[in-house]
Amino acid sequence: MSWWGKLIGGAFGFLLGGPLGAVLGAALGHNFDRGLGQLLREGGAGTAHSHERTQLAFFTATFSVMGHLAKADGRVSEDEIAMARQVMAHMQLSPDQKKAAIELFNQGKRETFSVDEALEQLRQVSHRNRNLLRMFLEIQIQAALADGVVDDAEYRVLARIADHLGFDKAQIRHILDMLQAGGVPGRAKPSLDDAYRTLGVKPGAGFEEVKKAYRRLMNQHHPDKLVSKGLPEEMIAVATEKTQTIKAAYEQIKEARRRTVH
Repeated sequence: MSWWGKLIGGAFGFLLGGPLGAVLGAALGHNFDRGLGQLLREGGAGTAHSHERTQLAFFTATFSVMGHLAKADGRVSEDEIAMARQVMAHMQLSPDQKKAAIELFNQGKRETFSVDEALEQLRQVSHRNRNLLRMFLEIQIQAALADGVVDDAEYRVLARIADHLGFDKAQIRHILDMLQAGGVPGRAKPSLDDAYRTLGVKPGAGFEEVKKAYRRLMNQHHPDKLVSKGLPEEMIAVATEKTQTIKAAYEQIKEARRRTVH
């Protein structure tokens, strides 16, 4: 049974306790009485249930932290609400999953929501997998870009999220560049400069450096690898779209350099 099937089947406490379990319980109207420490002692990192627990934690943290981020400047704009719904639509959530995601978003907007505790639990449950946590950060940054700009309040929250997950400001900058250069659906065709920004290399970089950056990014965003580490299957479309953006940037640079040689 999938993580969602176990969730609606009533296996709440077994799958997820701790602060994320409390947020999910509040969103779904259920009570959780087992904390993360007990859950980890009983389940352990290597059990068959670990994968489903990671998927549930990622789903719960994604939408609750997104709600917290949307409230960063004191109000939730229509653009931010639309972005959250766009992510849900892109994931092709079922009606029940979409309802849960909306409730989680609303829970994240509450003053009582502890983003630090939620992020710490996500780190633990995901076994600190860097590529999985990077995908989480990218989704949050894309949400912050919903209105076309990341304001100071949003940036402070993103910096806090990144720091808690083990990423620095340079990595935030690259993700922002990547999204603004062509990673946001609906944008016009990226320029050659945008392609370099997507890969995180300068136009004067040697081709081996370009290729190395391309391979690193493709490895970080490989959908099957991310799903194997705990990315919910519903989010595979998000990862796939990012690999397509990266590949398109790489091909654009290759073609431009080929024309220069000839």
